[in-house]
Amino acid sequence: MTPLSPKPEFILASSSPRRRELFGTLGIPYTILKPDIDESQHEGEVPLDYVERLSREKAMEVLQHLSKPSAVLAADTVVILSADTMGINEQGVILGKPVDAVDARQMLQQLRGRVHQVCTAMTLIILAEGDVQSSTTQITRTDVTMRDYSDDEIEAYIATGDPFDKAGSYAIQHPVFKPVARIDGCYTNVIGLPMCRLQTMLAAIGWARIEAKPVCDCNERYKGLFG
Repeated sequence: MTPLSPKPEFILASSSPRRRELFGTLGIPYTILKPDIDESQHEGEVPLDYVERLSREKAMEVLQHLSKPSAVLAADTVVILSADTMGINEQGVILGKPVDAVDARQMLQQLRGRVHQVCTAMTLIILAEGDVQSSTTQITRTDVTMRDYSDDEIEAYIATGDPFDKAGSYAIQHPVFKPVARIDGCYTNVIGLPMCRLQTMLAAIGWARIEAKPVCDCNERYKGLFG
């Protein structure tokens, strides 16, 4: 596809340091605008509908503050735990960011030794001449199997303070706790920004020097990024 002309300013609608670090590997200059929306889950709203809606609402809220040609990327990530201990279920319960140590402890105990699903919705909107030229939202899903970590390990991890800004109360990339035994799917999706899917979305709109990634290679490319 022909590269976008004129190239719009790139706006990352997120304050997540992990998303910033991942996005920075693309070499695209960007500005951060944090969206201000109500992130409450609607009554009866299933997790996939919820995460998709939030990513769109984040992008649209930021768009209201822009006038010049811009590309807006917003993302939202959820951890979904099924009531069925034998597997995953997209109708399951969303585990958000813990409110305190008690909440973090409960989540980590719930996840221990089980499979859950991490879902990230990304919305990419192109604004040109005051109008939306294109808008797309895509969801990436990764199955995550947690290891059978001990209660003492949970307490030590909580003491680091790391769980408190993480959905599900954990970071896959934590160098000491290392809570994950196995993943089936995209590694950077679990961090919060599936880079293979993002590159494919950018290539589809003709962003210069970005190549599509029809097959995920994030596990090999990014595992060393966070130490």
